[in-house]
Amino acid sequence: MKKLYSNKLTIFLFILPALLLFVVILVAPIFLSGYYSLFKWNGFGKKVFLGLSNYKELFTSNSIGFIRALGNSLLLAAFSVGIQLPISLGLALLLGKGRKGERGFLSIYFMPVLISTVVIGQLWLKIYNPEYGVLNVFLRSIGLEKLTQIWLGNKATALGAAFVPVLWQYVGYHMLLMYAGIKSVPTEYREAAMIDGAREGQINRYIVLPYIKPILKISTIFAVTGSLKSFDLIYVLTNGGPLHATEVPSTLMINMLFLRNRYGMGSTIAFLLIILCFFFALIIGLIFREKED
Repeated sequence: MKKLYSNKLTIFLFILPALLLFVVILVAPIFLSGYYSLFKWNGFGKKVFLGLSNYKELFTSNSIGFIRALGNSLLLAAFSVGIQLPISLGLALLLGKGRKGERGFLSIYFMPVLISTVVIGQLWLKIYNPEYGVLNVFLRSIGLEKLTQIWLGNKATALGAAFVPVLWQYVGYHMLLMYAGIKSVPTEYREAAMIDGAREGQINRYIVLPYIKPILKISTIFAVTGSLKSFDLIYVLTNGGPLHATEVPSTLMINMLFLRNRYGMGSTIAFLLIILCFFFALIIGLIFREKED
């Protein structure tokens, strides 16, 4: 009994540093954001208790624009699930066949994930430049000068132009997750299906996809929650402009915290983002569980 107690104490001491970091870095800020969201506060002076007034203002005030910002994030989430993940899955299935040079292709596709988001933002700013950008230069070279745009400065095109780099950057990330899952499918399953006369598409549909369903669930959760939290690349490209056309909750939160000195409202947005991420992760988990059943 004494030895068992000693083992448990040793395990607890080893876990304690990681547990403290988890509480201080993740759990405590969540509760603090929820607490500050109940106050009117500029971050320095006296806090004035408002209850749920910040939440009410967030959804009813047109001057804040949270509904529009949230709509932009949900649209990005839809594009991530409907465009980004299918492209990643297609690439993973192609490379999972054991094609020549697959390691090289994996490195190339994964490279955008490794590059700093600020660097990627600057790269795409050059691509979208209305004067010397690759996109407009290409359109002019094939006689489509009428289609040239100030891509990030035009309210009609800015949102789509900002979404393209976000979707492009993480295709390789999801592809690598799915590729690892595809490679883990037992070869016996494939061989048995081929003996029975199954074609490649049927093998992918009835063997590979069901087998990697847990990874597809994780990728879907990452894609949706990542879209809700999207900030850095959009901030570098447009800073939420023009005229708030590309505003997302994270850029709006920064605006409230550091430009308008509304710390309570910024905390409200942060806390709602956390709740939304947990909510969508739970819904996606339930959807995949129902499909498995």
